[in-house]
Amino acid sequence: MSQVMAPPWLDVLDDTIDACVTHRRPDLEARLREKRAQQLDPKLRVLVVGESKQGKSQLVNALLNAPVCAVGDDITTTVPTFVQHAETPSAALVRNASARGSIFHTPTERIAVPIEQVTKQVSTAHSQHVVRAEIGIPRALLDNGLVLIDTPGVGDTRSAHTASTFATLMQADAVLLVSDATGELTAAEMALLKKVMEACPNVTVVVTKIDLVPAWRSVVERNKALLARAGIPAKLIPVSSALRLRAAKTGDQRLNTESGFPELLACVQRDIVASADLLARRAVAVVASSAISQLVTPLREELTAHDSSHTAATISTLQEAQRRVDELRRRSARWQNVLNDEMADLISDVEYDLRDRTRKILREVDKTYDEADPAIGWDKFEQWLEDNLNEAATTNFAWLMERAEWVAAKVAKNFPVYREDLIPGSVLPDDLLEPVGKLDKPKIEPFSVPQKLFTGLRGSYGGVLMFGLVTSLAGLPLINVVSLGAGALFGGKSILDESDQRLKRRQAAAKAAAQRHVDDFFIKFSKDVRDAGRHIQRSLRNHFSTLAEELQETLLESARSAKRAVQDDQTERERRLREGRKELDKLITLYKRVQALGGPAMELTA
Repeated sequence: MSQVMAPPWLDVLDDTIDACVTHRRPDLEARLREKRAQQLDPKLRVLVVGESKQGKSQLVNALLNAPVCAVGDDITTTVPTFVQHAETPSAALVRNASARGSIFHTPTERIAVPIEQVTKQVSTAHSQHVVRAEIGIPRALLDNGLVLIDTPGVGDTRSAHTASTFATLMQADAVLLVSDATGELTAAEMALLKKVMEACPNVTVVVTKIDLVPAWRSVVERNKALLARAGIPAKLIPVSSALRLRAAKTGDQRLNTESGFPELLACVQRDIVASADLLARRAVAVVASSAISQLVTPLREELTAHDSSHTAATISTLQEAQRRVDELRRRSARWQNVLNDEMADLISDVEYDLRDRTRKILREVDKTYDEADPAIGWDKFEQWLEDNLNEAATTNFAWLMERAEWVAAKVAKNFPVYREDLIPGSVLPDDLLEPVGKLDKPKIEPFSVPQKLFTGLRGSYGGVLMFGLVTSLAGLPLINVVSLGAGALFGGKSILDESDQRLKRRQAAAKAAAQRHVDDFFIKFSKDVRDAGRHIQRSLRNHFSTLAEELQETLLESARSAKRAVQDDQTERERRLREGRKELDKLITLYKRVQALGGPAMELTA
């Protein structure tokens, strides 16, 4: 049996991996080995990315003419969805025990689900520790190993969603960046496009929803101008998923052509499927170029530090490096204190705000049922109470989001060098807040006609007896017109008094039921707010701790290099200079080989 030949550019990738091992960079080595393993995989992964509600999932459905991805105003893709070829339709959710693990690592559990339910499962999958969904369908487009990957929206308020999208991006062979035709590419989308091209240079911009925008052609032209000014060599294709799906359903070829999908499918076949080797070379060139650049920088600094003609500068470099390390350590304690103090204040303020809002609602309930009868209009009151509680929850949580972003910015300013990219894209929890149970209807005591009759008779008895005895002194019988009138008067008053008492009891029961429901809401939502606050604090702590560790490792490596340069004698310094220049020459030669594969236009010199 013949063996499958490895692609020739893997030799360049292997040499880059060896260079990472030689220069003790296990982080770069691991990333390159993962890229190498991907090159041996016959599958061709095409990532569909973009901001939320741009039509990514509908685009995948239209490409395949199958409702495989969740779409809708109230439905959001929460984990990557892999759609690949299969002889019979199938679907599964993949779990991973390690929260920090790559979504491409060996999963701990794979759960088969009915394919007609997978879209609903994907929209709520993240809260179930699901890292991705896999769907297999028989489609000619996927027959050559093409895998379409629908991703969560980048820029969403759920940080884990954005992280999973960028984790998947590291494994992409090509990318379809989706932006709708309601407006030209935003600054955030341009920044996303540049970041995507840093990891995967094979990008096509797809402008969706052209059926909703009459002036979509002018939007496309403005987008082309933006790409040209930014120097981004990405092809731009306008499409309408709605027209494509309608054409597939009716067999209308003219409508299909108008949808723009024939051009997109031709691009996928020509520029992606048929150009798999070119895409692989370019992807390898990007990741290898980035790794070599990171190896060259500290090597150049070390060579400069070991130059005997720069002894004074070397000592100054060492002192500056040590000063920066000390400053970073001082600031590390400072930003942690700022984070703890601000998050404690934030949780306290948000909980007080929630208590204040619920008390205002209860005061309105008391004011309402000081006069109103719960037996009349209870359903309307129940809807009013739920609407006000939902509004309080929404406003309170929106304030939490706003304050969380403010805290992130304040913590970022405590780093030695403040940059916008120190602030995480989102620090909010992934799961949505769940509502409390329904409001329990209070017990409504009926006051039926027999009860009123009995109450009236009981009250009239005293009036008849009292006035009958008085009038008997005047020689009238016990039961006469006067005593009967008094009995009727007393009976009517008894009925009115009993009605008032029953109304007060109903009002008290309604207030108590509303109080219990609002208390349940406050307990549940305040816990959710505290949990959200703790999640935010952990997210910020982990994010800034990682940044601090990376910065500290860079500064320590610079300090170690400078210290070695100061301590080495002249002979050792010259030897290290020769070896360093030799290693630098090797890296530059390797970089030229990488550029020959189609790498970025950068220049490395000795």
